[in-house]
Amino acid sequence: MPFLITLFALIVIQRLSELRVATRNYAWAMSQGATEYGADHYWLFIVLHTGWLFGWLIEGIWRGAQLSTLWGLWLGIFVVAQCLRYWALTSLGKQWNTRILILPNADRIARGPYQFIPHPNYIAVVLELLSVPLIFGSWWTALIASIANAIILLGVRIPAENKALKAYEDR
Repeated sequence: MPFLITLFALIVIQRLSELRVATRNYAWAMSQGATEYGADHYWLFIVLHTGWLFGWLIEGIWRGAQLSTLWGLWLGIFVVAQCLRYWALTSLGKQWNTRILILPNADRIARGPYQFIPHPNYIAVVLELLSVPLIFGSWWTALIASIANAIILLGVRIPAENKALKAYEDR
């Protein structure tokens, strides 16, 4: 149980810290004349990530807060996901945000992991949503969160980002 609660607390602190940075970056981007796209679906990510957090916590407690037999593998995948996540975030710098913001006259980022893949942070989130619950055998949470994330990313978020980029390129 202590590891479950500790990991939960660390992830909550991480998420709140990232939201604070995103809020600061949002204010900066808007002061630079940024345009926001897809604000109408932002709440879906709040619901998804909050549900995921409490889902694996509750399911983990319900399952006795026991580590799965493959917990080391899942923890390793989580650590790799965090490395990819922070590589992506630092590569974007002030342009990183949890929202879709297009800065006028800004170049598209093509450094860090973005030189290899278009959405590295999304890959990190996919790995994270799957791996953390599986550390504690919370496979229902891993399954439901992963399916919901795929629907939101592929059906809503990435198309909204592509539409925003197209609008920027067509100016």
